[in-house]
Amino acid sequence: MKFAIDKNILLENLNNVIKGISTKNVIPILNGIKFDLTNEGLSLTASDSELTINSFIESKNIKNIITCGTIVIQSKFILDIIRKLPSDIINFEVIDSLKIKIYTDNSQYNLNCLDSNDYPNMKIEEHKDPIIITGDILKSLINQTVFAISTQELRPILTGINLTIVGDDLTIIATDSYRLAKKNIKLTSSVNNDVNIVIPGKNITELEKILDDDSDVELHIFNNKVLFKYKNIKFQTNLLSGTYPNINNLIPTEFSITAKLQKNEYTSCVDRAALLTQGKDKNIIKMKIENKEMLITSNASEIGKVEEKLIVDTDMSSNIDISFSSRYMLEALKTIKGDDIVLLLINDVKPIIIKSLSDESLIQLILPIKTY
Repeated sequence: MKFAIDKNILLENLNNVIKGISTKNVIPILNGIKFDLTNEGLSLTASDSELTINSFIESKNIKNIITCGTIVIQSKFILDIIRKLPSDIINFEVIDSLKIKIYTDNSQYNLNCLDSNDYPNMKIEEHKDPIIITGDILKSLINQTVFAISTQELRPILTGINLTIVGDDLTIIATDSYRLAKKNIKLTSSVNNDVNIVIPGKNITELEKILDDDSDVELHIFNNKVLFKYKNIKFQTNLLSGTYPNINNLIPTEFSITAKLQKNEYTSCVDRAALLTQGKDKNIIKMKIENKEMLITSNASEIGKVEEKLIVDTDMSSNIDISFSSRYMLEALKTIKGDDIVLLLINDVKPIIIKSLSDESLIQLILPIKTY
């Protein structure tokens, strides 16, 4: 294998596929990136056996293809080498089948490589009729929900996001059982078969980093895996097995208090009140609404107390005293677009619902915390 390629083109593609490398790989060959060069172009593949990312660079974007071939280059060094080489054009040449020379006019690296024959066959399958969604919308869907997944392995199913499609209605849900994020959109066309899958949160987070514009993303869904096809990238992840809990009964539909607020003002108040809770497990703050006035407080016995006041648009009879995690509230508020929000409350033990006044398709839910 011998070829020359523009540094920036290679670097962009390496940055995408290297997200498929896990630091916990126990199979040595999977610590490498597979380079497969043909007359059609260069295919780069990285995998941890659960997540596989492939990026294809067409021959028209390669400066010079002299001889084709396949080799696996250790990922630990290749990205830094390419990034730090000063030249715009980088040359690759395989020597003695398991060594590669990476060089420019003034720099040269000779690396030991791995045998591509030992690389597992990561079969990437496609459907004839994939589900289509634009990259910017999918990125937004992930951003507005994935933060609420569980980081605890006690309930593995909650470490993923639940994606369902019924007709043309796509819904994504994430919960760690203390908070919940739900977002739904309408697809441009209906699906023939209903979809209900759970995608590992850590993998879908890596996909979000790759999506950068409104180009179409194809979803190819199978029983145990899903393929996202975007531009020249194929991103395939295994699905989590098990049944995601039915959360519809957890979201209240009737409320005793509706409080309308300016998002940035409320966010700033919660953020300032949270200053004294930093370092504590649950970052608890209290919120009291009475006579159209909101009082947000936090108390740290070893530090002191903080109070923040706001005038809210609510019914004069509204009266509630409730405690919750400031971190959970701030993370939920960050996902909401628009200037105005509404807090929907029932009492001090029922969930808090946060919505945007301009976007009913996103629901954020936080469970209150008892402080007595």
